[in-house]
Amino acid sequence: MAGLDLTQDVVGITRQLCDVFSVSGAEGPLADAIEQAVAPLPHLDVRRYGDTVVARTGLGRPARVVIAGHIDTVPVNDNLPTRFLEEDGERVLWGRGTVDMKAGVAVQLKLAAEVAEPRNDVTWIWYDHEEVGEDLNGLNRLLREHPEELRGDFAILGEPTVAGIEGGCNGNLRAEVRTFGRRSHSARGWVGVNAIHLAAPILDRLAAYEAASVEVDGLVYREGLNAVGIRGGVAGNVIPDECMVHVNYRFAPSRSADEAVAHVREVFDGFDVRIVDLAAGARPGLDAAVARAFVEAVGAEPRPKYGWTDVARFSGLGVPAVNYGPGDPLLAHADDERVPVAQILAVEAGLRAWLTGT
Repeated sequence: MAGLDLTQDVVGITRQLCDVFSVSGAEGPLADAIEQAVAPLPHLDVRRYGDTVVARTGLGRPARVVIAGHIDTVPVNDNLPTRFLEEDGERVLWGRGTVDMKAGVAVQLKLAAEVAEPRNDVTWIWYDHEEVGEDLNGLNRLLREHPEELRGDFAILGEPTVAGIEGGCNGNLRAEVRTFGRRSHSARGWVGVNAIHLAAPILDRLAAYEAASVEVDGLVYREGLNAVGIRGGVAGNVIPDECMVHVNYRFAPSRSADEAVAHVREVFDGFDVRIVDLAAGARPGLDAAVARAFVEAVGAEPRPKYGWTDVARFSGLGVPAVNYGPGDPLLAHADDERVPVAQILAVEAGLRAWLTGT
């Protein structure tokens, strides 16, 4: 591919990035282009880990901030190359990756190139494999193998937030809650024990559950405990001997992962509970001085992030983190993915004002 031109405006850079095919697993050419674009910049120390590129300033500032974005996308579906559209009198850029999250990456690259002397030292990270499994995630790989690259006093993830600030994130737990019975022929059902019928109290507890709203660092996170699937049955003429209710618990970042597990086991006391996925949340840490300065510079009222994002990886290191990027997350992965040009420019202006102190 042709090299990235970081002298273009941030909207032009967004188009360059999006028009490079970089579905998860195929990020190599884009990672090459990013490395080649930032490596010659004299104010940055650039390192490459697989298809993750890290660029750091080393000015000896009293604080260091980490600004990260993933460079992969979900599969393309006739939505490349990008093009401009008019929507309700607003200019938008349409195409795969415009929302999730190459517009955010474009902002980061533009500022990494142009802000040579930020008021805080900055670690820029552009990472691979965010849209697939945990074991492949480039940021998670850095956390395992080079955690020093993620350390700082504050972190920003460029996930789409409609150009607003979404602090931290809820944790995420998935559990399988099982009941066990005894098989028999359905014509003689009284001989067996129906495991599906035994699952009724599980659903009763879920229906009666009142999810909490929890204030953390000034933001109110709404929790949720819901059945997201149910499986049971052997055949149309067999009383089933096992039933599984798949439960998803979204918990406020005030709870640790262990506390979330204990809560779910308490709710379903007396049942077989198996935890199949667990990810701690992230506190926003908006009381930190560097975070307060960021909020003031951007001029947006912070909101809680209800979904889980990679900000949690920073929180695990004790680094407060927020999500901040252009685009509506409801359009992420959609075939008509599109981002208003005004939001890309707004995020660029907000981050530039904070980085430069102007």
